[in-house]
Amino acid sequence: MKNGKMANEEMKDRALQLLCRLIEVPRVSREEAAAADLLQDYMQGELGLEVKRMGNNLWSEQPSFDAAKPTLLLNAHIDTVKPVSGWQRNPFRATREASRIYGLGSNDDGASLVSLLHVFADLVKHSPKEGAGRGLYNLVFLASAEEEVSGKGGIECVLPLLPKIDVALVGEPTGMQPAIAEKGLMVLDVTARGKAGHAARDEGDNAIYHAIEDIEWFRRYKFEKVSPLLGPVKMSVTIVNAGTQHNVVPDVCTFTVDVRSNECYTNRELFDEIGKNVKSEVKARSFRLGSSGIDVNHPLVQKIISMGGKPFGSPTLSDQALMPFPSFKLGPGESSRSHSADEFVDFCEIEQAIDTYLALLK
Repeated sequence: MKNGKMANEEMKDRALQLLCRLIEVPRVSREEAAAADLLQDYMQGELGLEVKRMGNNLWSEQPSFDAAKPTLLLNAHIDTVKPVSGWQRNPFRATREASRIYGLGSNDDGASLVSLLHVFADLVKHSPKEGAGRGLYNLVFLASAEEEVSGKGGIECVLPLLPKIDVALVGEPTGMQPAIAEKGLMVLDVTARGKAGHAARDEGDNAIYHAIEDIEWFRRYKFEKVSPLLGPVKMSVTIVNAGTQHNVVPDVCTFTVDVRSNECYTNRELFDEIGKNVKSEVKARSFRLGSSGIDVNHPLVQKIISMGGKPFGSPTLSDQALMPFPSFKLGPGESSRSHSADEFVDFCEIEQAIDTYLALLK
């Protein structure tokens, strides 16, 4: 039998190899089928796991699952964004240079995905006597789809099919520091209305001028409650559209607002307050992506703190937003590399992630 050190080194090598394979299978959101097929075959054939599937979401429950015990979900996502235009390398080729792997989705979220998967497989293999909290809790691994677009075909459709989850560890690039709070997201479509007229004459009612007043309000307004971890609510006007031609006073101006909520407000509360202050018509695309997090005193958080972790609040959205139970993010790589040209992850970051996950969960 291999000793623990040899087994861990083999686990890390296999994780790196799987990451390279995944990079070379395009898996943009809602187009993850080929990558899900690859991952399912690997989980069943190479790791010997029993795998369930809904669409392009894959999950596995430990064989010794006991409904009387609390359950920990390990989650990372399969999909990627589309590659941006600035790539100097082929985004769909795993390029090894020095100690790095370049490729689309290497950092977000491939490194977390392969690390958590192999740790899960190792823990359930030795459960319940050695791994999985020495039998004190259950483990479920979930590779989710459509995370980058918060799609209905992602984690939202899978959660009702899972056992009752008590807490989740979400693999996202956090530099292996625990993100114990995460901002929510609400996208607003705003319409200012006026009256069309000829631009050469003093007629019409310019919708753009009405929109400017409300845009200025979104720029300057500050919600009173500020989170110690997430800071204030942030509102950004990101898209503006108006007019049909240069000589017509526009009767409609539409703009989009990106609202990042903290845990002090629900998205509905923010929406109601916004509606009281602007003159334009405001519609929310959804209220479902609220702020999420976990109590700093939770045993998992306290354990990672004892290992040197420094809790922080994350401004970026993840599948946490759709989880109705406590959750935190912890994963290899850096958020600043996500969605960028020549995305990469360092070998040592994956190795550190596997060691940290094992130490935390054993």
